[in-house]
Amino acid sequence: MSDTTTNGIRVQVTTKFLPERSSPKDQEYWFAYFIRISNVGAETAQLLSRHWVITNTEGEEEEVRGEGVVGDKPVLAPGAAYDYNSFCHLKTAVGTMHGSYTMVTQAGDTFEARIAPFTLAVPYALN
Repeated sequence: MSDTTTNGIRVQVTTKFLPERSSPKDQEYWFAYFIRISNVGAETAQLLSRHWVITNTEGEEEEVRGEGVVGDKPVLAPGAAYDYNSFCHLKTAVGTMHGSYTMVTQAGDTFEARIAPFTLAVPYALN
């Protein structure tokens, strides 16, 4: 699990391998990741965009940038949380993801809420 807090925005991530969508013989491994974004600070903030860095065990890196998350730009008042899940695929059985969310406060200040690195791994692929 990944868990980090930046400027009062806490980001927690868990993952799950999806064998039913994966095809190891075709070097295609699918994973779901589940995100909880919580405002543990004192100021309301809105998520504007996301940035992901996805790396497989061969060192190949893919960057993903986009507006919002799953079509939404949640506004988080103090004490509020927002949950969503999404998917990614790798050509190796193990990889990592990390990134950030661009947030803006009601006062107009922007900052990057860090998403700490987390591992995507087929069960038992790591000893």
